[in-house]
Amino acid sequence: MDITWVIVFVIGLFAGAVIGYFLRQLQIERDLKGRQAEANRILEEAQANVRDVELKARDQALSIRDEAEADVSRRRAELTKEEDRLQSRRASLDKRLEQIEKRDQVLNKRQSTLDRRDNELEKLHAETVVELERVSSMTQEEAKAQLLDEVEQEARGDMVRIIRQIEEEAQVEGERKARELIADAIQRVASEHVAAVTVSLVPLPSDDMKGRIIGRNGRNIRAFEQAAGVDVVVDDTPEAVTISCFDPVRREVARRSMDKLVLDGRIHPAQIEKIVSQVQGEVDRVIIEEGERAAFEAGVPGLHTEIIKKLGRLKFRTSYGQNQLAHAIETAQLAGVITAELGADTEAAKAGGLLHDLGKAMDHDVEGTHAAIGADFCRRYKVGPKVVNIIASHHHEVEQDSVEAVIVEAADAISGARPGARRESLEQYLKRIRALEEIANSFTGVSQSFALQAGREIRVIVQPEDIDDLEAARLARAVAKKIEEGMQYPGQIKVTVIRETRSVDYAK
Repeated sequence: MDITWVIVFVIGLFAGAVIGYFLRQLQIERDLKGRQAEANRILEEAQANVRDVELKARDQALSIRDEAEADVSRRRAELTKEEDRLQSRRASLDKRLEQIEKRDQVLNKRQSTLDRRDNELEKLHAETVVELERVSSMTQEEAKAQLLDEVEQEARGDMVRIIRQIEEEAQVEGERKARELIADAIQRVASEHVAAVTVSLVPLPSDDMKGRIIGRNGRNIRAFEQAAGVDVVVDDTPEAVTISCFDPVRREVARRSMDKLVLDGRIHPAQIEKIVSQVQGEVDRVIIEEGERAAFEAGVPGLHTEIIKKLGRLKFRTSYGQNQLAHAIETAQLAGVITAELGADTEAAKAGGLLHDLGKAMDHDVEGTHAAIGADFCRRYKVGPKVVNIIASHHHEVEQDSVEAVIVEAADAISGARPGARRESLEQYLKRIRALEEIANSFTGVSQSFALQAGREIRVIVQPEDIDDLEAARLARAVAKKIEEGMQYPGQIKVTVIRETRSVDYAK
C-alpha cells in the first residue's frame, strides 16, 4: 500500500515537472516574440531617424558649398582689384626711378663742379695763409697759440665770475637759513649761564689761622694734604691759602673741608680726617644730584648710575671759564631743537649732546682724548651705537656716521662760541694768531698775511703775477681747509684773499 502511494507520488511529481517545463518554454517563446517585435519597432524608428539625419546633412553640405563658392568668388574679385592696384604702383615706381636717375646725373654734374671749386678754395686758402703769415710775421702755430691764450684768459675770467656768483648765492642762502635755524634754537633754549670758575683760594679770618693750619712741625698741613689728596700752599697772600690739585672734585672737597675746619677752629689730624670724610660724602651726593638734574633738564632719561656720577663731576670742571655741566646741558638742548626742526633723531641728539664731553670728567685718570674716553665709557654701560659715535666723532677723531653727529658738533660750537661763554688767555690768543698767519704764509704765491678781529679773520695778500683770479678763489678754499684740519678754535674764521695789480706810468 505504501509503495503504491510512493509510485503515485513520484509519477505525479514527474508529471508536474514536465508540465512546468512546457509552461516555462511557452512563456519564453512569448517573451521572445515580444522582444522581437520591440526590436523591429526600434529598428524602424532608427531607420527613419537615419533618413532624416542624412537629409539634414545633405542640406547643410549644400549650404556650405554655396557659401564657399560665394567666398571664393569674392576673393577672386579682391585679388583682381589688388593686382590692378599693384600694376598701377609698379608703373608709378618706374616713373619715379627714371626721375631719380635723372637727378643722380644732375647731382654728379654738380659734385664735379663743387670738387673743382673746393680745389680752387684750398689753393686760395693756402695762398691766404701764406700771405697772412708774411704780413703778421707769425706762423700758423704761433697764431693758434696766441688765440688760445686769449680765449683761455677770457674763459678763466668768465669762470671766476660764475664761480663767485654761485658761491655768493649759495653762501647768502646758506647763511640765511643757518642764521634762522640757529637763532631760533638759541632763542628757544634761552638758558642763563654764569662763567663759574673752580676757586682754589680759601679765605681766612686772620693770618693767625695759617699757623694753626700748618700745625706743629707741619703735621696738620701734611695730614690735610694726605687726606684730601691736594697741595696746600701757604704764602704771603693776606688772609688766604691756596689749594692746588688737577682733579677738580678733590679740589672742591679740599676747599669745603678747609672752610669747615676754619669755621670749627679745631684743627688737628683726627678732626681733619673726620671733616674730609664727611665732605667727601656730601660732594658725592652733590655729584649724583647734579648728574640727575642735568639729565632731567636735557630730557635724557634712563642713564646708568655710573654715567650719572661721571656727568655730575662736570659740575666742578671748567673749560676757558665755561662750566662743563652747563655747557653739556646747553649743547643737548640746542641739538634737540635743531634736530626737531630738521626732522632728525631728537633723542639720540640730546643724549649725544649731554654726554659728548663726559670724558673730561676722567681724562686726568685715563690716557687718551676726552672724546675717545667718553665714548668707551658709555659703550661699556650699554649706550646706543649712534650716541657713542656722536661722542667719539664730535672732534672728528673718528668718522661721523649720522646727521645727528654733525648737529651735535654744531651745537657744541654754538654753545662754546656764543659771546661771553669762554675766555682765552693772552698767551693762547697770541699762539692762535701766529698759527693762523703761519698757515696762510705756507702757500706758494702769498706775500703777506694778517690775522684780524681777534683771530676771526685772516687776510692773505698774494703776488698778482703768480696768482690769477681763479687761483685766488682756490687759494681761499685751500687756506680755510688747512685751518680746519690743523687748528682748534671756537666759531668760524673768515679767509680773504687779496690780489691787486697796479700799472704805473708818468706823463712827461
